[in-house]
Amino acid sequence: MLRSFSRANTKPEFLLQSKPRASGGAITISLFSSAVAQNQASLTPITSTLLQKCNSLAQAKLIHQQLLVQGLYQDFTTRLVSAYLTHNAPSHSISILERLTPSTSVVFCWNTIIRRSLRLGFSHDVLSLFRRMLRLHCPPDHYTFPFVLKACGELPSFRSGAAVHAVVSTTGFDSNVFVCNALVAMYARCGELDDARQMFEEMHYKGICDIVSWNSIVAAYTQSRDAKNAVELFRIMMNDSEIHPDIVSLVNVLPACGSLGASLHGMQLHAFALRRGLFEDVFVGNALMDMYAKCRMIEQANKVFESTEVKDVVSWNAMVTGYSQAGRFEEALGLFQKMREEKIELDVVTWSAVIAGYAQKGHGYEALGVFRQMQLCGSKPNVVTLVSVLSGCASIAALLQGKETHCYAIKCVLNYDWNDPGEDLMVINGLIDMYAKCKSTNVARLMFDSVAPSDRNVVTWTVMIGGYAQHGEANDALKLFSEMLQEGNSMKPNTFTICCALMACAHLAALRFGKQIHAYILRNRYESVMLFMENCLIDMYSKSGDIHAARVVFDNMQHRNSVSWTSLLTGYGMHGYGEEAIKVLDDMRAAGFVPDGITFLVLLYVCSHSGMVDQGIRFFESMHTEYSVTPELDHYACMVDLLGRAGRFGQALELVHSMPMEPTAIVWIALLSGCRIHGNVELGEYAAAQLQELGSENDGSYTLLSNIYANARRWRDVARVRSLMKYSGVKKRPGCSWVQGKKGTATFYVGDRSHPQFEQIYKLLADLIQRIKAIGFVPETNCALHDVDDEEKGDLLFEHSEKLALAYGILVSTPGVPIHITKNLRVCSDCHNAFTYISMIIDNEIILRDSSRFHHFKSGSCSCRGYW
Repeated sequence: MLRSFSRANTKPEFLLQSKPRASGGAITISLFSSAVAQNQASLTPITSTLLQKCNSLAQAKLIHQQLLVQGLYQDFTTRLVSAYLTHNAPSHSISILERLTPSTSVVFCWNTIIRRSLRLGFSHDVLSLFRRMLRLHCPPDHYTFPFVLKACGELPSFRSGAAVHAVVSTTGFDSNVFVCNALVAMYARCGELDDARQMFEEMHYKGICDIVSWNSIVAAYTQSRDAKNAVELFRIMMNDSEIHPDIVSLVNVLPACGSLGASLHGMQLHAFALRRGLFEDVFVGNALMDMYAKCRMIEQANKVFESTEVKDVVSWNAMVTGYSQAGRFEEALGLFQKMREEKIELDVVTWSAVIAGYAQKGHGYEALGVFRQMQLCGSKPNVVTLVSVLSGCASIAALLQGKETHCYAIKCVLNYDWNDPGEDLMVINGLIDMYAKCKSTNVARLMFDSVAPSDRNVVTWTVMIGGYAQHGEANDALKLFSEMLQEGNSMKPNTFTICCALMACAHLAALRFGKQIHAYILRNRYESVMLFMENCLIDMYSKSGDIHAARVVFDNMQHRNSVSWTSLLTGYGMHGYGEEAIKVLDDMRAAGFVPDGITFLVLLYVCSHSGMVDQGIRFFESMHTEYSVTPELDHYACMVDLLGRAGRFGQALELVHSMPMEPTAIVWIALLSGCRIHGNVELGEYAAAQLQELGSENDGSYTLLSNIYANARRWRDVARVRSLMKYSGVKKRPGCSWVQGKKGTATFYVGDRSHPQFEQIYKLLADLIQRIKAIGFVPETNCALHDVDDEEKGDLLFEHSEKLALAYGILVSTPGVPIHITKNLRVCSDCHNAFTYISMIIDNEIILRDSSRFHHFKSGSCSCRGYW
């Protein structure tokens, strides 16, 4: 059912009413009776006047009723449609239109209804109305198509837009400039720049381009961050003698000049604006200042500012912001001084805007510098200023400066009787956020607890839960979230709170808790922000081991964005379902979404973990050639990982040396990981040496090199690596695994005997190892990185944390129920092999998530197929 209207019954209820319910209705019937008694001619103006002046839906219904009774319905159908629309009853209007013979006036009425749905934001309804119009053989006109195409762009839906384009072509409107302009705009909003450009070129060839056509295509390239093509098209437009650029043209192209740093083009446009008298327009002036600032030509921006005749504090603030965004703090302060000379009082808004701008860009030290200058100038900060300063401290983890700001807040802002409690809470929330992001979660929690439960707002809860979730304390995040939902607490979590809790579930692979949050979302009807939460649900289910539930969430989404598609792609990649991921990519393209840099990063990850080497290479090569996406460092690292896993070390090393940027630690670790898989000692040593030159202190790189030496039985080198780790102060993270049981989550470390049921766990594990040895399992003793005999190595492997977690999971799980295990490090090959054999002798599927990917063990096979 459409949201902006509902289908009317064949016999609407109001047609069956026999008498009016209000005095206005009595007057209406009286007028009709008088008109009919006199003559037919007097009825038309009376009815038209009544329809125009009726002030309620009930009166419109009564007039409709009388027209039917008197047999005059056909003469006033279009006026009735307008009357019903005036009183927000589109379903009645549609019921009338569906019974009318197509005509110009009928098409006008359909256009009115379509435009209304578009204005209200019901883009899907616009398409439904358009399809209904076509089914009734009512021919759309040159006003209909622009409305429908705009709806396609707002969804965005490339497939629907292309279908409408086909109707345009078959109905002969493909040479109408208004319709063609709408097609260009639609393709641009759907991200299909090539189609938008092709449409524009066809218009240009037919000679029907106007200034709107040029402005549309230039705006499309600017908004898609293809500044080069935007500027080039504008240059061609300038050379067209029949086209005269206007204010909109300049406002569209100036941001592109700023993005390119094309100061020469910008200066030429400035001169053009002066010649054509467009410079006085405030939008053009603002766009010129913004362009010069982005081109690092703040002096030119200042000249534009100086040439403006009328200046107020808003103009000055805009210029101060330009200096601040340019990173030229001294000039910004100089402009402050000039404001004083001009006797323009610096207000707290000016200071707060500059500080907030720095904080939002992550320039915390600059924000603190501006704050100090503000204090030196004697301007008193307000709550917004302090919150912005705290945000700046949080962005750079400046704990000391954050504490200083805390002290200032206590002395000058907080705890005054005349203060607004809401403003005090804003500062406290900022403090909680700052301490959490500076990894002082204990202090953040003290601040949180200092606020009375009745005084906390949803932001207070959210910043604390988010602080826990984002900094590795997911258990505490979920515990606090549970407290928030306890009986007696009337605080309802908002979208950000729930997404922080889902993030914590994803980190812990806490599937059961995640399902409970999903149920809470459905019960409490968060429809207005469902897209954001559904994307988080896809991520949570994927990372918690239930990729099928993630797909169900995706399939039931009413609206999707690029994050939705990318999240599902990532999920399939984590689980090693490469072919399914490629199908999702095809569906994504068909839905009108264009792959971007993040999409390609996910695709390369998918190919790497699914053994799809050649497909991954094709994706990498097509990034720039087909999609104009420039590969970044992470793309190169994924390609090195892809080639390294496949043992193509020559290609991997050649790619590293051909990178347009210097390889960082992530690239060399990817290569080192491939060397570990294939036992390439020489190249592994080279990669490790590069990491040492970069000063990398990642324990994983030392462990990888140690594994390479151990597999080659070079025990002296293993000992040397360990000594180097000790000398460098690098500590290997202990292996840790946790498994979900009936009574919660149990955690195990290597050789762990702290669990109350450890005797049963070890007894069951010993029995499992004996049973799988009988069917062919042989311990991979090279995974024990110690120079001892094989029997002792087997004992060491026996106590790995993931094996203990599995034994406990079998003890407490019902047969047939999947056992979910999570490990903080990469699973060793011996445990992987043991799990494969154990899955042959138990009825449970084993779902293991390690630091790299998911493994689904069932009936003697693993979903990774050896690519892990």
